[in-house]
Amino acid sequence: MTALIREECFIVTPVMSNSLKSKAIHALSWGFVESVGLQSVRFVIGIVLARILFPEQFGLMAMLTVFIAVAQAFLDSGFGAALIQKRNVTDTETATIFYFNIAVGVAASGILCLLAPRIAAFYSQPILTPMTRALSLVIAINSFGLIQDVLLTKQLDVKTQTKVSLIAGVLSGAIGVGLALADFGVWSLVVQQISQSLFRTSLLWRFNDWRPSLAFSVTSMREMFGFGSRLLASGLLDQIFNNVYLVVIGKLFSARDLGFFTRASGIRSLPTHTISATVGRVSFPVLSAIQDDPARMKRGLKQAFSTLALLNFPMMIGLAVLAHPLVRVLLTEKWAASAFYLQLLCISGMLYPLHVINLDLLKALGRSDLFLRLEVIKKALVVTNILVTARSGITPMIWGMIVTSFVSYYLNAFYTAALIGYSIWEQLRDMCPYLIVSALMGIAVYSIGLLPIAGDWLLLLQIATGIIVYIALCLTFRPHTFIEIWQWGLTYRHRLSGPGYGRPSR
Repeated sequence: MTALIREECFIVTPVMSNSLKSKAIHALSWGFVESVGLQSVRFVIGIVLARILFPEQFGLMAMLTVFIAVAQAFLDSGFGAALIQKRNVTDTETATIFYFNIAVGVAASGILCLLAPRIAAFYSQPILTPMTRALSLVIAINSFGLIQDVLLTKQLDVKTQTKVSLIAGVLSGAIGVGLALADFGVWSLVVQQISQSLFRTSLLWRFNDWRPSLAFSVTSMREMFGFGSRLLASGLLDQIFNNVYLVVIGKLFSARDLGFFTRASGIRSLPTHTISATVGRVSFPVLSAIQDDPARMKRGLKQAFSTLALLNFPMMIGLAVLAHPLVRVLLTEKWAASAFYLQLLCISGMLYPLHVINLDLLKALGRSDLFLRLEVIKKALVVTNILVTARSGITPMIWGMIVTSFVSYYLNAFYTAALIGYSIWEQLRDMCPYLIVSALMGIAVYSIGLLPIAGDWLLLLQIATGIIVYIALCLTFRPHTFIEIWQWGLTYRHRLSGPGYGRPSR
């Protein structure tokens, strides 16, 4: 991804090229800080809450995830992405989308309140009625901050987004933990989500100078409707089917089983979403800026895929190998059933960032029609998997998810090949060295686990071994992207330790 920014960021003139390049590098750095920081905050808070609360309480929250996610997809409506993709945006267009989103957010919250009793009846869980109505506030609150967030993304001002996300995450997490310790049970999770939205929206208004004008243009809505409406449809499909497994498990199995599944999915998501959020935050606006030169886009994507494989493959393989001791140490024995689910989910997690970068290319090129077509096909695969595996248990369903993920990756890569000539075979060739090195690292970590060492020290030894072995193997086999980053790190370290660094010039 660094190479994508370093080599490919240009618009028309050299001056504009340097400006965009500087913004993109700055955005990537802060995007990484935000992703790592926010995911770490969420991870730590999630661990604390998991040790206090019980799997069935997390399962109750998971039952509502799909409904909140669908309402949030309506809130965005695809017009936020349309504002990013469009090169010249007027204040009238921005204000129009702002007011439209507020109307949609309030309406979506109202619909959720009306549907709350039916949702509770579907799961046979009466407590879901007040929970749904309380969580509907999240959608209304988010509607007031969406455009502020979109404008920061378009400007590549990830530094401000980082501050907002981290402050909101820490404050809401502290509230959630405090309520959990005070024995509020599942309501500690509900209040945590509401307070996070409230803090985040308030901070977006505090740190962003943009204010809506009193303007609304139906013409502007129509101009962005073609692009935005297809992304809305794609977003709805994505949110529904990304969370449909939670609905099926919650309906066919117990809240406790769903809690185990969601906790495993949450741990798997920590590294994958950190990488994907960092890449996605920068790749879409950057690729949109260079959309007129397919050759340069291809060179940038090649580097991006190698970087994603370099980072994500070892983390997923390492996490799969360490799943059982990690769950026992972090979450205690009551969550042990999550470990096997975590191992399986790590297989599909290896592909998740690759989906993101392929789909960002379609959005950057304005091909929301192809984006929607892909989503329809992939969601049909999800339905097929559920129909075939749901009654057999959660484990067969996860195996079906793995198969679906591999087929989906092939479909996403098909259009990347058609549009810029970067085929799936080239992608696999670029990523293969990192898969091999990661697999060898996984074997070494597993072998260390066979040593007769008791306690948490064995887990720490395995983690340290994994890091050392992976770096040593990369230095031995010298895959291109790793060596490039390694040499950049050595150069940067040399500059920091230079004799004149940090001293005032004479």
